[in-house]
Amino acid sequence: MKKRERTLKCPPQVWWKRLGGEYLLTNEVGEYIMLSPGEFRVFTGTGALPSSGRKFLEMEEKGFLRERLDFESLARRWKESNSYLDRGPGLHIFVLTLRCNHKCLYCQSGALREEEKRSDMDLKTARKSLDFALDAPVKGLTIEFQGGEPLLNWKVLKETVLYGEKKAKASGKEIKFALVSNFSLMTKEKADFLVKHRVALCTSLDGPASLHDRNRILAGGGSHALAVKWIKYFTGVCGKGSDCGPSALLTVSKHSLGREKEIVEEYARLGLASIFVRSLAPIGFAGALWDKIGCSPEEFTGFYKNSLGHVLRLNKKGLDLKEKTAFLLMKKAIGMEDNKYVDLRCPCGAGLGQLAYDFNGDIYTCDEGRMLARQGDGLFKAGNVFEDAYLDVISSGAVKACAAASSLDSQPMCARCVWRPYCGICPVYNYQTQGSLWGYMPGNGRCRILKGIFETVFGFLKDKKAVEVFRKWLDS
Repeated sequence: MKKRERTLKCPPQVWWKRLGGEYLLTNEVGEYIMLSPGEFRVFTGTGALPSSGRKFLEMEEKGFLRERLDFESLARRWKESNSYLDRGPGLHIFVLTLRCNHKCLYCQSGALREEEKRSDMDLKTARKSLDFALDAPVKGLTIEFQGGEPLLNWKVLKETVLYGEKKAKASGKEIKFALVSNFSLMTKEKADFLVKHRVALCTSLDGPASLHDRNRILAGGGSHALAVKWIKYFTGVCGKGSDCGPSALLTVSKHSLGREKEIVEEYARLGLASIFVRSLAPIGFAGALWDKIGCSPEEFTGFYKNSLGHVLRLNKKGLDLKEKTAFLLMKKAIGMEDNKYVDLRCPCGAGLGQLAYDFNGDIYTCDEGRMLARQGDGLFKAGNVFEDAYLDVISSGAVKACAAASSLDSQPMCARCVWRPYCGICPVYNYQTQGSLWGYMPGNGRCRILKGIFETVFGFLKDKKAVEVFRKWLDS
C-alpha cells in the first residue's frame, strides 16, 4: 500500500537559514530542526512528505507543522524556557570596593589603588542593599560580591554573608552568595569561612602563566601562581563542580589569539568543570585601549570555534570539561530550559534579571551600566537604596528603556533572524559602541560575535559524537 503523503504548511513563527549543506529551522519555543534541501522544499509547501516518515514525525513533535500543532505542549515549553519573565531580578551584584591590587590591561571597572578606601562599601550600605534585594518578588536570589577586588573589603563581605543568612531565615527566601575575586589576597581563614558558608567562587584565568600574567599584572609577583594555588585548594576541599567549587572566567583579548589549545588545556590541567570563552567588550575603560588589546568579531569567532572544537575532542577522550556558552545554548535548544543567563534573554536582564549596587548605594540596571557611570555617564542609574523603594527602581526610566531597547521584536533584523530564540541584545554595548540603546545590527560587533558563536555550536550538531557530549553536559 502506498504511504500517504502530506503537503506541509509551516506555522507563522519559524525562522531559517542555510547552514553548510542543510537548512536550520528554529521556532518560537526554541526548538530546532535540520533539513536537507529537498526536505526544505517540502517544508516551504512545494512538495509532499510521507506522514509516517521520521522527519515528518520530528517536525510534528517540535511544532513546525501548522496543522499538527500541540498548543498545550508548545505553551508549556515556551513558559519553561522563558520562566524568567514571571520573576523579578534574581542576581544582585554588590560592588564592595573599587580598589584593586591588579593592573589588568583590559580593566573595565576603572579600579582604584589599594590605599584609596573612599570607594569601599560600608556595612550600613551593604545591609541596606541586601534588604532592598529581598524586596524583589523572587523565592531565591544570589548576592554576588565584585570589585575592584572584593577581598580588600573582607570585613564587610563577611558580615554581609552572616547578615544575609539571618535575613534568609526570617524572610523564608533562599539567599546564595557568590564571590568574584582574583584570589591573590585569599588566606586559609578566609577560605574556610567561604567554604563553610557555601559561597560560590569565581576567579579569572586567561590561560598559562605567560599569557595570564601579561594580561593581569600584579605588582611584586605572578597573579597566575596565586590563582592556580587557590583553584587547586578549593577544588580539593569542595570537589569539582560543587556549589562552592571554583569556576574561572576567560577574557579573550588580542594576546589570546592562536593560543586556544594551550588555554583549554590549562583549564583541563587544573580540573576545572568549565571554561567560559568570552570576548573582551569595548565597555568602560577597556574601550580606550581597544586598538591594542581588542580583537575583531571575526577573530574572536575563529578563536571560539577552535576552542570549542578542542574542548569537544578532549570530552570524546573521556575528559569532563564544559564550554559554558555552548552549554547554555544547548540547555535551551535541547533541554528546553531557562538557561538563567541574563545576557541572552529577550528582553535582556538589565533591571529585570539583575541589579548592580555601587559602593555608595547607587543602583544600576546592570554592572556594565555601572561601569559606564564610572566614565561620567549615569544613563543606566535606576535609583539608590537609601532614597528609592524597590517598585520605584524597577519601574524607573532606565529599566523601562533597557527592556524596550532589548526586545528582539523591535529590531527588524532580529525579528527575522534564525537565532532569535537563543539571543539577547545589550543596550549598554549598543550605547557605548553605536551611540544608541537600540543600536544598528548590521554593523553591531556583538551581533556578529553571537552569530559566529551560534553558527559554530549548531554546526557541531551534525557530529553525532559532539551531540552525545552536549547531552552529557545537560545530564550532569
